[in-house]
Amino acid sequence: MSRISKTLLGFFPTATIGSYLVTMAALATLPLLAFVAFLLLELERSQFQTLRTDVAQNAQAISRAVERKLSDLETTLALVANSVELQQGDLQAFHTRVGESLKDSSLYVLLARGDGIQILNTRMPWGAPLRPMANPQSVSSALESGKVELSGVFLGATSQRWVVNLTMPLKEPGPAGTEAVVLTQDAESLRNLTFRDTLPLGWTAALVDGEGSIVVSNGADVRPPGTQVEANWPELMFGMNGSAVFYRDGRQHLLGYAKVADWPWRAIVWGPADNLNNSFVTLWKSLLIGSLIFLTIVLGLASIAAHQLRSAIRKIANMAERIGRGEIVSPERTKIVEANQVAIALSNASFDRAEAEERIHFILQELVHRTKNILSLVQAMMRQLARGTDDVEEFQRAVSGRLAGLAQSIEALAKQQWGGIPLASLVDLQLTTVVGSIDRVTRQGPELLVNANAVQNLGLVFHELATNSVKYGALSVLEGRLRIEWEILEPSEEDEDRQLRLRWIEEHGPPVTPPTRRGFGSTVIERHAASAFVGKVSVDFEEAGLRWTLNAPLSAFVAGTDE
Repeated sequence: MSRISKTLLGFFPTATIGSYLVTMAALATLPLLAFVAFLLLELERSQFQTLRTDVAQNAQAISRAVERKLSDLETTLALVANSVELQQGDLQAFHTRVGESLKDSSLYVLLARGDGIQILNTRMPWGAPLRPMANPQSVSSALESGKVELSGVFLGATSQRWVVNLTMPLKEPGPAGTEAVVLTQDAESLRNLTFRDTLPLGWTAALVDGEGSIVVSNGADVRPPGTQVEANWPELMFGMNGSAVFYRDGRQHLLGYAKVADWPWRAIVWGPADNLNNSFVTLWKSLLIGSLIFLTIVLGLASIAAHQLRSAIRKIANMAERIGRGEIVSPERTKIVEANQVAIALSNASFDRAEAEERIHFILQELVHRTKNILSLVQAMMRQLARGTDDVEEFQRAVSGRLAGLAQSIEALAKQQWGGIPLASLVDLQLTTVVGSIDRVTRQGPELLVNANAVQNLGLVFHELATNSVKYGALSVLEGRLRIEWEILEPSEEDEDRQLRLRWIEEHGPPVTPPTRRGFGSTVIERHAASAFVGKVSVDFEEAGLRWTLNAPLSAFVAGTDE
């Protein structure tokens, strides 16, 4: 058996074809069951979101009904405040007329001063002594705002019942120092507003005042007026309306809420969400039982198929053993079409074995040749880099960085089919690799297509200069800038060929101090650059910024002259 075959077999345990078929059947079935489970989870989530939406809508419906009720009360209060008897100062007539008109309702009218002293109360007979109001702050609040104010629920001083007040301040003080007209109503009479036949079983609806006290409630969890809601509910109710989840005694509950427009009250509904979960528990049980039955059927069919496959594979295995001994075999016939095709292929393979072995030998020779070339290239690169450093860690970093830069250059050349790339593109490529962007880099020079040799060697130089600039030079600070310029010089008396002058100029960086020792970087930007291009390199460590200049024959750079 070949080394590749042994490696592949190492990934899988040794087992019969029946075991593998049963496993495959299970693996094919389980994703389907998982998908069904996913659909059920999505359905459960969708139903839960629908329930949350319904809860919020029920709270909004209650809030709208309360809003209409308060609007009617406000209208009634305005009519009472503008009655003729009150305008004329006839309080007894006012008491008689208002009391008669409101006798069939749960509404009562009070006239009060700013300090909460009652002047008149239709709940009491005319002339009866009156106690101070139980919540004088509602009168003072209305007088301060100049608007109709709705109180929270409180225990009335006169009725000794839980009531709410709607207070309207008078523009001008009335008879007996009257400053406000108050319409008071028993909280219990608002109970019908909280009735919703669409609420699920076991749910409760309620009105809550601005202080978090129950005004009136209706449903499974009825609470007396004045009872404070749970301490964490106000934190859950943010925004005008919506719904929230909370837990009580280990059970999940939903809370729907809606603000009564222009008033400090809220309508809320709450109750357990367990009923929905119970229905899905039943679905999950049905899914589990059905999945077990389905999986049993699939595994049985897989076992039958495994028996047929086992017989065909044994015949194929016998053919393979004979081929391994060098025999020429004829195809075996089985009941499986694919197995017959394999048998024919094995028979043909016995004739083609010699040719295949020869082809494999050729491929291995080619692989060895290419590997030698790659190793030679890496060896030469490492030898050149090692000349500039005695430190192992620095050498490792230098090798890693330069190989990365060289890889970028080779990749760019490969995209151009090794025909050379523009010098400007080479600058952008190397600086982007090291710096990440070229926002602070200015390059200037004529268009120049540089050859593969120049691309690789300039890439190493630019990589080193950029790395040094990021660590110590202009690119190490935000205000630092970099200029890269090149120009073509005409032949001179000293140089018969045209020259290329390439400059690296750093500006606005930290003050530059000459290095105290020559390391690997200096070797690359000076000796390596001069040697690679048969030119001259100058490095000036000016305090304003590093200046690196390369003068070399143009022929060492331009495409078409690559050596």
